[in-house]
Amino acid sequence: MDPQLKKGFLEVLVLASLKEEPSYGYKIVQDVSEIIDISESTLYPILKRLEQQKFVKIYTEQHQSRLRKYYMITQSGLNEIDKSKRDYEEITKIYRYILR
Repeated sequence: MDPQLKKGFLEVLVLASLKEEPSYGYKIVQDVSEIIDISESTLYPILKRLEQQKFVKIYTEQHQSRLRKYYMITQSGLNEIDKSKRDYEEITKIYRYILR
């Protein structure tokens, strides 16, 4: 897959993984890896970008005597998923045309 295309998909996949509940890095990797290959070294820069864009918020909680970072989707992040759904419809039209 084209790296730029994959990058865009990864960001939306990470946001989608946070729709149901906040999560932490390792768990996000596990969830997203069911769809597309991703490592923690790929995930954390994505989470940083999503935070800078205000699509996610970060908070910490105590877990087994240490602090764990959790990522929570914001309303802007939910809006970005909705935008991605509209993009999908447009991309689908393009691929239908290409494949005819």
